[in-house]
Amino acid sequence: MGHQVIIFDFSLIRGLWETRVKKNKERQRKEKERLEKSSLEKIKQEWNFILECRKKGIPQSKYLKNGFVDTDKKILNDYGKTPQLQKKRALPDEANKEKDKFIFHLSGEQWTEFPDSLKEQIYLKEWHVCNTLIQTIPAYIALFQDLRVLELSKNQINHLPVEIGCLKSLRVLNVSFNNLKSVPPELGDCENLEKLDLSGNMEITELPFELSNLKQVTIVDISANKFHSIPICVLRMSSLQWLDISSNNLKDLPEDIDRLDQLQTLLLQKNKLTYLPRALVNMPKLSLLVVSGDDLVEIPTAVCESTTGLKFISLKDSPVETIVCEDTEEIVESEREREQFEKEFMKAYIEDLKERVCKLSTSKLAVKLPETFVWYCQAQANFVLIWGKAAQR
Repeated sequence: MGHQVIIFDFSLIRGLWETRVKKNKERQRKEKERLEKSSLEKIKQEWNFILECRKKGIPQSKYLKNGFVDTDKKILNDYGKTPQLQKKRALPDEANKEKDKFIFHLSGEQWTEFPDSLKEQIYLKEWHVCNTLIQTIPAYIALFQDLRVLELSKNQINHLPVEIGCLKSLRVLNVSFNNLKSVPPELGDCENLEKLDLSGNMEITELPFELSNLKQVTIVDISANKFHSIPICVLRMSSLQWLDISSNNLKDLPEDIDRLDQLQTLLLQKNKLTYLPRALVNMPKLSLLVVSGDDLVEIPTAVCESTTGLKFISLKDSPVETIVCEDTEEIVESEREREQFEKEFMKAYIEDLKERVCKLSTSKLAVKLPETFVWYCQAQANFVLIWGKAAQR
């Protein structure tokens, strides 16, 4: 005997949230324009300038002319410069320059390939490349033995080179929202990898078994692809804490999913699941489970009555919009944009949920609730905080 699943139309809340965010941003833009035209902004700038002059010991005669403040930056540059002040200012600047020296940034659709000068900077520790038209990662990436972060989201990359397995120091690999269809087995040689993000590629159907070697991985995001089951290699990642395999083609979960005994968050929404395995009860650290209710008929009683403190969210998927378009690439791009928006929304919701649970548990006036919660998206009031946070972003 199982518990009936209550389904709530999540698409309505998402639409209201999006409208609220747009209105808030427009209101912030108008307020900014009003302040720029207001005399208050000028007074504020003058006051901040006076404070800077006083800190540097610049006499009033230098920045006051006929009773008006002269905000010429040359005054700050020419006066009040003592060797001690210069030294204090130089220290953080030098530290930032030293840090930036090891980070490579690249963005913009004018880039179709990596610059030739990059191969000479093998001392780099981080690559941050996004929103370009680059399709290929060069083989000389194997020379970057100190590389720790490889952020390559929202490009046109269509494959990962086998040389990526040479990056023994790599901690973060993000190739989300590209055009990948597969992952090389050599990626399993990146034994220190902690975060793997392959989301939004739309075409990946499986992962090589060699990725079972990634014993340090704590976060795996393979959402918005075409997986029919959770890859075996993922079930063997013993340190995994966060798994997002939403927006795929899952019809069931493996009965040995409880092998992931460190898993805390499992996102399964927008799949084709009809049931949940009883093995979920045997996952002692699982605290958040998100599924879609359209195909899910029942939830095992054991899951709901478990004492693990599981928070359960059941969502109703909005019907996929019919897009009349001859260009397949435009359809795929539209799906990617929708997935990006929904991921942002879900992230905001989860963060808000955790904050509210934390406040509830620390409040002296809080009523003691049962250890097990079943969270259903039924109250629109719960999303007010999310709207505000998203708007601020």
